[in-house]
Amino acid sequence: MSVENIRKLSGTKREWVVLLGRSWIYLFLLGEIIIFSFLGTGFFSAKNFQNIMVNSMTIMLLAAGQTFVIITGGIDLSVGFVMGFASVVSAKMMVSFYALGFPPGLAILSGVLITMLIGFLPGLLNGFLVTKMKVPPFIATFGMYGIAYGFSEIISYNVPITNLPPGVGDFGNGYLLYYLPGKFLTWFRQPAGLARAEIRELVSIVPNIFIISLLIILVFWFILNRTQFGQHTFAIGGNIDAARRSGINVDRHLMKVYVISSFFASLGGIMYVLRFVNGRADAGSVRMLDSVVAVVIGGASLYGGTGGMIGTLIGTFIIGVLETGMVNLGIPTFNKYIYVGVILILAVLIDQFFPELIRKGE
Repeated sequence: MSVENIRKLSGTKREWVVLLGRSWIYLFLLGEIIIFSFLGTGFFSAKNFQNIMVNSMTIMLLAAGQTFVIITGGIDLSVGFVMGFASVVSAKMMVSFYALGFPPGLAILSGVLITMLIGFLPGLLNGFLVTKMKVPPFIATFGMYGIAYGFSEIISYNVPITNLPPGVGDFGNGYLLYYLPGKFLTWFRQPAGLARAEIRELVSIVPNIFIISLLIILVFWFILNRTQFGQHTFAIGGNIDAARRSGINVDRHLMKVYVISSFFASLGGIMYVLRFVNGRADAGSVRMLDSVVAVVIGGASLYGGTGGMIGTLIGTFIIGVLETGMVNLGIPTFNKYIYVGVILILAVLIDQFFPELIRKGE
């Protein structure tokens, strides 16, 4: 049904078509949940939904930064290997500080803080190439993709960095709440001295890394939707020349946008270290496509000017539910790329042929 045909519909019918068009990602997510709950076993269990949270966390972080870039009409292909670079730097720093005699907690904190500072550099370079050197975002960030990967391999000598300080995995694999039915409820840390039967009954509620990631994303949701910075981001994506004429410092703004993307990729690398207790150069290599897909599924246009954090989160969960559901059904996970590719093409086609339906409801 074309936009012209939609406009010819009567008021009530037109409203229903517009509502369905603007809600298709929510319906798609609901459809996934229904299908996997019928075909799989234990899909509605608390443990399974928490697995979805954890598995979606990396995509969620990369896609959050990618949202800002895509809204401006750009793209960041470097996020996967910037994440890997951050994981290697973070792990290396933690190991080095601990070897120097730092207490484990201080070694971990120092590694995290230094990694976040170094993690701004890829974004600054991407922004400089795009704004000052006029390199297309695709080329600039694809070049950074290779640079970040190369430095990661040099630093790690082409092997994962291990032997991290004690306690690294405690936070990354911990939960907000621990509940043993009828006995106790504790925060942040699993009680010591539990019997084997009690450990089996212990209910872990909401992964730490998911909560921290979500809180940070909510801050940037506020920035995107409630601040002048967010308004300028949409203005640049809508019409960059008009944005310049209105007095927006486009170059400086785009620099900040690419730094935001690099920040989220670096945060993803740190979370990887905290979860898996090692640093790998290829830690986020398979997530670059997922980050773009999540943003586009969420309603952002690759032409710029539209998008949002809520849509990106829904797009992230569509991929997370797909991955977890396939594992639950015993389907080889490499088939995921076929389904994700189909979903991406579907989202782009909807944006291409029904932009007024999806964005304005006209």
